[in-house]
Amino acid sequence: MIRPKSTSSRTGYARKRPTGKIGWSARQELTRQNTIAPLKVRALTKRRIVSIAEFSIHPIGTGTSVGPYVKRALQAISKIEGLEYQVTPMATILEAQDVSTILKAVEASHEAVRSMGAKRISSTLRIDERLDKLRTMNDKTESVSE
Repeated sequence: MIRPKSTSSRTGYARKRPTGKIGWSARQELTRQNTIAPLKVRALTKRRIVSIAEFSIHPIGTGTSVGPYVKRALQAISKIEGLEYQVTPMATILEAQDVSTILKAVEASHEAVRSMGAKRISSTLRIDERLDKLRTMNDKTESVSE
């Protein structure tokens, strides 16, 4: 009877040493998986991705009229490069190629409202990031109005 090569551990039990192609193919499989995954990520980043967000900002403790605060927040948002926006009665729709641009706009609007003396700010942000298909905010509204 042929026994597999073994090494003793601290406990005194014999362990099998990986020999032959079994250990090598597992290593090859891990290498293959690690090279395929980045290729998929690179393929997604080559496409143009559009992120659409609904954003509203609410200064608290400033009275019932928030028009001047919203106006200042919109001025700050308009300075962000790569951002399109559309003002609606209840919120502002933001559109950018990536979520980080949208978050920069949110941060800029908070800073603008804070600079007006607001002691507390509440905001609502809802993001739609579709990765499989290019859809702008105009495409979405046209698809339901036809």
